[in-house]
Amino acid sequence: MTDPTEVFDPELIAGARSLVDQVAVTTPLIESRWLTGRLGRPVLLKCENLQRTGSFKVRGSAVRIAHLDPDARARGVVAASAGNHAQGVALAAQQHGIDCTVFMPDGAPINKERATRNYGADVVFAGRTLEDALAAAEDRAAQTGATLIHPFDHADIVAGQGTVGLEILEQCPEVGCVVVPTGGGGLLGGIAAAVRHARDDVRVIGVQAAAAAAFPASLEAGRPIRLTEMATMADGIAVGRPGELTLALVQAYVDRIVTVAEESLSRALLALVEREKLVVEPAGAAAAAALADGTIDPAALPDGPVVVLLSGGNVDPLLLGKVIRHGLAAAGRYLALEVTIPDLPGGLVRLLAEVADAGANVLEVVHERTTPGLHLNEVAVHLQLETRGDEHAAAVLERLRQHGFVTGR
Repeated sequence: MTDPTEVFDPELIAGARSLVDQVAVTTPLIESRWLTGRLGRPVLLKCENLQRTGSFKVRGSAVRIAHLDPDARARGVVAASAGNHAQGVALAAQQHGIDCTVFMPDGAPINKERATRNYGADVVFAGRTLEDALAAAEDRAAQTGATLIHPFDHADIVAGQGTVGLEILEQCPEVGCVVVPTGGGGLLGGIAAAVRHARDDVRVIGVQAAAAAAFPASLEAGRPIRLTEMATMADGIAVGRPGELTLALVQAYVDRIVTVAEESLSRALLALVEREKLVVEPAGAAAAAALADGTIDPAALPDGPVVVLLSGGNVDPLLLGKVIRHGLAAAGRYLALEVTIPDLPGGLVRLLAEVADAGANVLEVVHERTTPGLHLNEVAVHLQLETRGDEHAAAVLERLRQHGFVTGR
């Protein structure tokens, strides 16, 4: 394996600290009672969702733009982003008085687009994926001489993101493991380089959405491999191809890459809102999801607290509502069932009385008399119920069956 210091010097991260501090804040590290209780060991949340732009991305952008010479600043900068990198670049460019154009894929979250414009950047929509937007940004840079601020595959970007790792070591010197949401690998590579350069005994684990996980195949092949398709709610880590630099850093410094399902992402987001009172976007909840759903076995981790990165909190309110509902369903808080009852006066009242006595709340009731298999004197009732979780849902079903109702799910 190539010596990682030949492609990236971890000392650059310490040098980037003063530049990052001009734009970003030192985010808090707080205990998660929810995850500590589940794992039986201390779990701390590094809250980059509370960063000035709502994500860690402003760190790398601040370093990259601060290093531009006067001629480059006069020509302006361009970037490609689904939203978080866009805001980081736009803010850093604004502070230096530099023109900024950001290319976003179609369907980028409205809140991220508006925030980027509010920081003074021009926004152009291009293509369906981040890779499409990046290609458009590269074309604009070639045509105009503007500097492309890559979202992850540049030493300045990695150095800026790596300052998160320095803060973790300062805030929790006894840390045993750091778990990081991962898209293109800039945050993961930077944190891993910072942490492992100082303490080689700390484990670093990257987490990707299973439906947008480019690193496993790339690590196996030893070169960046592009995904043919992606479909995840975690737009912030939906990157179809790792960078050359970030892949080298992950190979050198990261212990493991794991993936999480969409249900795990939504359940973790719901728990962070409900239990920790923290608003986190789906991508930002990926590391928490990997611990909550058992993807990462706590027994296999070294001694010391586990630090979980909450990488961003820029979630559109409409999407947040959808994801919370998805998380409630995944957690068994919604129960959809079909009950066959006699088509007689009082039949529905008796059914709903049993549901009420079981402590479930009725959200929706639909009668269906034309379902195949129903007898002439029967009616199917479709119920959408609100429950307290999987155990309560099972108890509701069992009560209905004990009282003679035929149920299906």
